[in-house]
Formats: sequence, C-alpha cells, structure tokens
Amino acid sequence: MGHTDQPVALVTGGASGLGKAIAQRLAADGTTVVISDIQRELGFATAEACGCTFLEQDVCDETQWSEIVREIEKHFGRLTILVNNAGLLGSSEAASPENTPLASWQRIFAVNVEGVFLGCRAAIPAMRRAGSGAIINVSSIGDRTATPDATAYGASKAAVRQLTTSVAQYCAEQKLKVRCNSVHPGPLRTPLLDRSIEDMARQRGVAFDQVVAELKCLIPLGDFIPPEEVAAAVAFLASDEARHITGSALLVDGGLIHCNTMSNSDR
Repeated sequence: MGHTDQPVALVTGGASGLGKAIAQRLAADGTTVVISDIQRELGFATAEACGCTFLEQDVCDETQWSEIVREIEKHFGRLTILVNNAGLLGSSEAASPENTPLASWQRIFAVNVEGVFLGCRAAIPAMRRAGSGAIINVSSIGDRTATPDATAYGASKAAVRQLTTSVAQYCAEQKLKVRCNSVHPGPLRTPLLDRSIEDMARQRGVAFDQVVAELKCLIPLGDFIPPEEVAAAVAFLASDEARHITGSALLVDGGLIHCNTMSNSDR
C-alpha cells in the first residue's frame, strides 16, 4: 500500500451483496477502494477478488471508526469517498409495530443509523483534510413507504435520509467541498433479501419461489434491481460529474415509488 493521487473510497459492509458490487464498480472506475465488514474471511476473499484492501470493522464501534480512518490516511494519504452501506434488515418473524422486541429495534438502529452517523462524523474531518469528498449513504425505498413487516428497518432508513440532508447542509454551511447524498434501492436480489424471503415463505407456509414471484409483481419494471445498477448510481454520486449534487435522495427502485402500472380495472 502507498499514497495515491486517485480517489480513495471506504465501502462499509463491502464483503458481499450490494457492498461488493459497489466496491467492484468504484475499483473499475480507477478508485482506490477499501472495504470493511465484520465478516473477516469473506472480506479478505472479496478484497482479493476485487483488487481492494480489507479492514475488519464493526460500524457500531465508535473507536473503530477513528482507527479505520487513521489507517486509510496512513497508507493512502487521504479519504475522499465514504459509502455507508453496512445495514441490517432483521428477522420478519417479530418485526411488526406490535411485536418488535426493543432489543431488535435497538440493534437495527445501531447498525443502520448510528453506524451511518459515526461514519459521517469520522469522514467529514478526513475530507476536510483532503480538500474535498463525497459521502453516499445507502438508504431504501422503505424510508417513504409503510413497512409494517419491517418496522425498525423502515424507520431506520427514514432516519438515514434525514441525516443525509443535515450532513449535506452542514458541510455546505462550513464551505467544505464535501457532498452528502443518499441512494434508495428497491428490492435487490442479494443474500439479505433471500433470507427475508425465506422468513416470509416459512411464516406463510408457501414456497420460496411463490414469494419471489409475488415480489416481482409489485415492481413496475417487472424484476428485482441488479446490485450493479445501484453501484452505478453510487459511482455517479461519488464522481466529479455530481459535484453540484448534495442532499439528494436518488431512487433506484424499478418505478416502485413513482410509477403505478395498475389500471383501475386491475384494482
């Protein structure tokens, strides 16, 4: 490892799923990429496959945030991109407003909200030192739709959206060349979604493929969102081409939020 003139990115939760796709895209674009995750073995394997560096990190650990930023600055000279991707969905077996355990709620908020806050807080001074930067927070379309079967998850992603706008406004007021935006994916076919589908299928006593088909029917464009397309949106927001975009919430959802393909006769 050595200092570089290229952009330097940290992607949390980068060992698998969407985080891996984001790391691959940023690396392909010429960015020096560090991925972090609690999954140590998988993280090293992914880093080797993607040509990235892996650092073990629990995003809920305040101390680790200062350590990982210091490590990145030591080896690469600066941090210019942060993708706060690490997140939890939680089990759907006890996730309604009536039966969500407080411990489950707190754990999801610790990862999905506090982890993002800690990341933003650690990145701002690092990007101040670097002279510029871009923070991209991964939220969800669950931030603006009812999520009665994933109560804590939806509420946490709404908090991420609000936090993003506050960070963007703060950096603008401080005259920093630091932008902060959020990306809001629709249903992504990742291991995280598959585990949720397994939970739903088991609770309802139906086949896994039936739940998959039902979910696809809800998406106006007719299929799950490829992680690579969300990664492309992240790469755009991280690039100089988006240098006048901050505080924005970019939907990559197959039309779920703003499109309605059902005719009145179908309802």
